[in-house]
Amino acid sequence: MKIGKIISVNYNQFKVKVSSEIRGNSINLNGDIYYFGNIGSYLKSTNAVGETIVSEVISIFDNDLQFNEKAFDIEGNRELLLKPIGTISRDQKFNLGVGVFPSLYSNVGIITYKDMEVILGVTVNKNKEENQIHQSFSLGKSKSLINYPIDINIDKFFNIHSAVLGNSGSGKSNTIAHIVQEIHKKKSNSAIGSRILIFDVNGEYQNAFLNSPDNNIKVKLYKPNIDQFDLDFEPFYLPHFLMSIDEWSAFLLATEATQRPFWDKVLQEAYIFYKMLSNDPNEVAKTIDYLRYKVCSIILNIINQGDSDTTNITTASSIIASLQLIINSDPSLTIIATKSGLGSDLETLKGACRINYGSNDGALLNRTQTVYAKVNSQNVDSVICDKLPHGEYFDYKFLRVAANLALLEEDSRGNKRMREYTSTMLTRLDYFLENTNCEFMRDRANDSITDVKSYLDDFWGIDESNTHQTQMVIIDTSELSPDSLETLTSVTSRLIFEERKQYLNEERRQNPIHLILDEAHRYIKKDYKYVFKENIFEKIAREGRKYALYLLVSSQRPSELSETVLSQCANFIIHRIQNEVDMRYVYAILPFFSEDFVNKIKQSVPGEALVFGNCVSMPLHVKIHEAKPAPDSDNCKISEEWFKAPIDNDVNQQATI
Repeated sequence: MKIGKIISVNYNQFKVKVSSEIRGNSINLNGDIYYFGNIGSYLKSTNAVGETIVSEVISIFDNDLQFNEKAFDIEGNRELLLKPIGTISRDQKFNLGVGVFPSLYSNVGIITYKDMEVILGVTVNKNKEENQIHQSFSLGKSKSLINYPIDINIDKFFNIHSAVLGNSGSGKSNTIAHIVQEIHKKKSNSAIGSRILIFDVNGEYQNAFLNSPDNNIKVKLYKPNIDQFDLDFEPFYLPHFLMSIDEWSAFLLATEATQRPFWDKVLQEAYIFYKMLSNDPNEVAKTIDYLRYKVCSIILNIINQGDSDTTNITTASSIIASLQLIINSDPSLTIIATKSGLGSDLETLKGACRINYGSNDGALLNRTQTVYAKVNSQNVDSVICDKLPHGEYFDYKFLRVAANLALLEEDSRGNKRMREYTSTMLTRLDYFLENTNCEFMRDRANDSITDVKSYLDDFWGIDESNTHQTQMVIIDTSELSPDSLETLTSVTSRLIFEERKQYLNEERRQNPIHLILDEAHRYIKKDYKYVFKENIFEKIAREGRKYALYLLVSSQRPSELSETVLSQCANFIIHRIQNEVDMRYVYAILPFFSEDFVNKIKQSVPGEALVFGNCVSMPLHVKIHEAKPAPDSDNCKISEEWFKAPIDNDVNQQATI
């Protein structure tokens, strides 16, 4: 239906004079109500080659407006200012941009629902067969075409990284919860092949999925640092032995030049101490020979430094006593040391640490050489060459023991300042060993978890038959400290990514995984603020798509996010953002962002969002459907909490009597 004509054409604007026959801002066409005269509504025109030009209303005014009694004459000539958006070709395909502009006095008509189906490329079909594959999900309703349903193609949204941005309280959690609920709605054909991991920083998503009426979603709820199953949660563990040297270094705040190599040595020594507890007699014998070799080497280093006997004996005596303390600190080590003779060897060396008139008379050297003669060099070489394989289990309790031994060795070499250089790192080690906030890293779910595969199988709830796969895992991280949060999210994501990289060819496209990163600015920071040497999320953003591993980033502070991660997102759902720094950041990082979008975002009310990117053919202002049930993200109702009926103490006292 024609509503007016174009009276002015610019490269980025059209001016339209509305027909005097058109009254109001709506038209009834075949029983459907269309709103055309509102800011943000859509109109269409035709160019010389028969293409349909789709435009958006950006301004409304009356060209005959006078500052007198005629100012509000309903017969006045209304004019609209339009911004061209895209073109519907003659074969009914929509593309952003305009090649051939409409001519002067071209007719302007309304965009119908049928036009919208062509533009969006998604047909709204309410009579879908229950057993057919989902092609789309319902996101919400158009703000421009009032009540027009906006369906989003599943492949275009989920086969690439996406971002949901907006201020606190703008509706981000509701949007994410609704989208995930939508893909699981069909009873006879639910998304049982999905695998979604939510890092739930604020503890909001439990209510949205645990209480969902859709029983097709198999959900596992994890929470770190709980001793046993707590309500609906089970304890989450991130075994320390699965952490890489880079992740350890980041967590311990280890410097690259000095502390990182030292920590690498500590890990190796801890692994050796753990192998002392092996049930294999050969492994035990190798480890005992290695420790004999180690203590003898340390003492010989001291003697060879050329200091006085008094100095050498004092140092050696201290080191031997420290090593005895290390062994006696663990009952299992004490028993093995006693049975193997290592304990008596240390006592022998300790007995040689005596001074007569300032001289030791070579007693310590002779005793050391005697103990050294017991060492099987082949066993020692075997232990030294048997480096700790990444991801192989060792007991975290030996980390402090190993650190102390490594420091003793550095002391024997005259590197007296190593204790000073490593003091901060070792303080962090004590934090890891003792603080309850790190409890989730100090154990494993069960003894069957010995490598990455067994860990991830347990994590997803996959049994031997591979038939009970969990569709969703939620990790409630609301009580973690910032450094523990970074460690949990980074290590877990890295393990998943490395597993995906092992798949080849067609396997890469099977069993896709989506990581939903709630409050992502807290652990996907800009490079200079990120403690980890390599930001795993940036790596996933760049390479994850090849392995069917995708990110859905949610944040209220986009300016604090990694630019690499945000730039790799191809779909955006942007709720209200009022902070100018955040808005400028979004504006700068997205090449197709315009000033018109800025205004829409600033003016959006909670629950509304601007949607653009790969999943839609043109930017859409959408009222997002409410998640049912909703995530637990409601604001405190201050008035209800403040203004309550007074408590009658007299009545209460009488009731008590």
